[in-house]
Amino acid sequence: MSGTGFSEGVGLPEGWVRVRLGDVLEAIEAGKSFTCEPRPAERGEWGIVKVSAMTYGRFDESENKAVPTGVAVNPAYEISPGDVLVSRANTRAYVGAPVLVGDCQARLLLSDKSLRLIPNRAVDKRWLVYALRSPQVRAYIEGKASGTKDSMRNISQKVLKDAPLMLPPIAEQLRIVEALDSLLSRLDVAVSTAQRSRRRLEVLRKAIFFKLVPEEPVSDWRLVSVEEAGTVELGRARHPDWHEGPEMRPYLRVANVFEDRIDATDVMEMDFSGIFGKYKLHHGDVLLNEGQSPHLVGRPALYRGVPENVAFTNSLLRFQAHEDVLPEWALMVFRRHLHAKRFMREVRITTNIAHLSAKRLKAVEFPIPPLPVQKQLVARCDELLTEIAAVDTEAERSLRRASALRKALLRNAFSGRLTPQNPDDEPAATVLDRIRAERAAQPKPKRTRAREVPVAREAAAATTPALKPSETPCTSTQQELPL
Repeated sequence: MSGTGFSEGVGLPEGWVRVRLGDVLEAIEAGKSFTCEPRPAERGEWGIVKVSAMTYGRFDESENKAVPTGVAVNPAYEISPGDVLVSRANTRAYVGAPVLVGDCQARLLLSDKSLRLIPNRAVDKRWLVYALRSPQVRAYIEGKASGTKDSMRNISQKVLKDAPLMLPPIAEQLRIVEALDSLLSRLDVAVSTAQRSRRRLEVLRKAIFFKLVPEEPVSDWRLVSVEEAGTVELGRARHPDWHEGPEMRPYLRVANVFEDRIDATDVMEMDFSGIFGKYKLHHGDVLLNEGQSPHLVGRPALYRGVPENVAFTNSLLRFQAHEDVLPEWALMVFRRHLHAKRFMREVRITTNIAHLSAKRLKAVEFPIPPLPVQKQLVARCDELLTEIAAVDTEAERSLRRASALRKALLRNAFSGRLTPQNPDDEPAATVLDRIRAERAAQPKPKRTRAREVPVAREAAAATTPALKPSETPCTSTQQELPL
């Protein structure tokens, strides 16, 4: 099976067989979508699940949109506990992401961007979900997904059916699931600990600025405006006429400026003929995002001379400190304002983008302690942030190691190296042959069209729908499998 993601040279463990995903499925069912209300469905209402319900390793029933009153729905698309769902459209990293539905609320429907896999007796559902998350299958799906934008990739049913699997006997599938449940649950605990640590570090990082740059300045400090502490300028506007010219120069834009960090991996150029000196950045300039999402507007970084000979555009504001203000102190003040959401009080929002004008920034308060005090506070801030960064780096390393270990466990599980083979297990090929023979002996069923039921909110609110035999009322506990 060349080009499917598995090497033909890899030997099969005893009792295993190479198959396509379609070989172990009775069917793939796709849902239907239409315009929904911008809110989750309430109990008793019909709702359409979003792809985000299948994105993060578990079925999140809250990720749905209510079906409007009067719209006809097909109850055959209703999701039930035990369903194996796959996202048909998502980012490259999550397209084809599988989940096993645990307890869930009634009246949730598949959308046209979600698929329900109905496996045959040759596979255990839990094993199938793990298999679809394995590096081997993920590489196949990500490579076959169509679409030009990474933010939205699509996988067809045909491509999904052709996904390669190395299928073990059903008894070994259960041993693999048991082993993965045990190993990955412990790994999840370690990941959660590292993630909590990073969140606590972020809280501490913000607390440093609140402590060292108090809201109420002490007696020998001056409280002035940003305009009194330095000069504020808006960068040069971009224009198609300046894409070419005799004096092409690199420039920074909002995409290059992060909190206390300038990313120069994607620096663009335009013609600055005769005006480069006006917009050239100098060591010690503080750049702030002029246009951003509301909670990030005003995000500041200190220009320390890298990259060299670079200008800035009007998506950024430049602050140049006066002689009695250290640039590093100015950065601390602006970082405090960012985390205190001070800039958000000054923004104007257009098409979901918040803008911080130079005029409004100039009016923002700016505390100025004596220069010796500024130096002491800057040094203390650097010391504390360095200590936090060291701990954060170690937590980040732990997360990377956990991710690598997760992939290794899944890779070993689906190549026969995680659990031992048992010669007494019924071979997977034997089970598949029996299923094929049973199918061939059965007459083809007549296709019937399921009746669509109009949504009546009043009736839905007044009655509780009967549960199918496989359904149970929703609880706070969902069956969850780690990615």
